[in-house]
Amino acid sequence: MIRRHVRVRGLVQGVYYRDTCRFLAEESGVAGWVRNLHDGDVEAVFEGPPGPVTRMVRWAAAGPGAAEVTGCDVTAERPEGHRGFRILPDARPGA
Repeated sequence: MIRRHVRVRGLVQGVYYRDTCRFLAEESGVAGWVRNLHDGDVEAVFEGPPGPVTRMVRWAAAGPGAAEVTGCDVTAERPEGHRGFRILPDARPGA
């Protein structure tokens, strides 16, 4: 099991990014979460087998059809044992 933390920049809010991310993660058996950030970015965590997590990271760097991703930072982290995939509430400024 691996964990990847991603932060995606560009036109990624208001384009069904989070909902599409949740659908694809659930379909792939990837656990974790996704949320909007106050600065217009999207942040997500993917946990699971290496293949499906890698595919989710690749998807995150492109996003859904209406998105215009300009950057995607990926950090490897220690898995925390998430179960299921959730859309978290938007992050508050300074959070």
